[in-house]
Amino acid sequence: MEQPNQAKIIIAIDGHSSCGKSTVAKEIAKKLNYIYIDSGAMYRAVTLFALRNKIAKNEQVDVKALVACLDDITIEFRFNPVTSRNETYLNGDNVEEEIRQLPVSQHVSPVATISEVRERMVALQQEMGKNKGIVMDGRDIGTVVFPQAELKIFMTARPEVRAQRRYDELTAKGQQVSFEEILANVVERDRIDSSREVSPLKQADDALILDNSDINREEQLDWVLQQVQQTTNA
Repeated sequence: MEQPNQAKIIIAIDGHSSCGKSTVAKEIAKKLNYIYIDSGAMYRAVTLFALRNKIAKNEQVDVKALVACLDDITIEFRFNPVTSRNETYLNGDNVEEEIRQLPVSQHVSPVATISEVRERMVALQQEMGKNKGIVMDGRDIGTVVFPQAELKIFMTARPEVRAQRRYDELTAKGQQVSFEEILANVVERDRIDSSREVSPLKQADDALILDNSDINREEQLDWVLQQVQQTTNA
């Protein structure tokens, strides 16, 4: 739990897709009574908007058309007292479940490479975090959004492990998907995220690496909380 005499900090969690960044970030925010900002959900919401408006299809995006629509996109997080979680709203609609489905996953990396989209999202994220006491996860939080963050963590796991976790998550929701398709998507997203010109995925020089391929959720949380304690006590 948060200690009253400790100054609040910014915790930036970056890393590869499907390595559990959001799960860890949400749990840490809850334990510390911090605000959780899901940057990935923001890009997924933009992607869903593009899909709904036929701006994205067949893993291609009409960049000019999407940029022209940015002023028509409103993204916000609302706390659900039933689930004790923040949920993502796109133009007033709860899209928390829809943005996690495979069609969005297949298009989100191309959308996230668009410089105008990233600039808009980064500005919004920085505004959300100006008072600190936040946890944010994504691809460029420690390098672009909050390079001044007091604690930076870079999460990763082997591609096969991440694909299996994603497969289990989707099938548990009743979706019909193949492991091979998800693995291919994970590998391709790694390639796109790491090679894009605007804000590529990379480890910040002062980030701590957390490879969770072979550790469970409780072990991850304990490790992160130890890093938070060391940082706030420094």
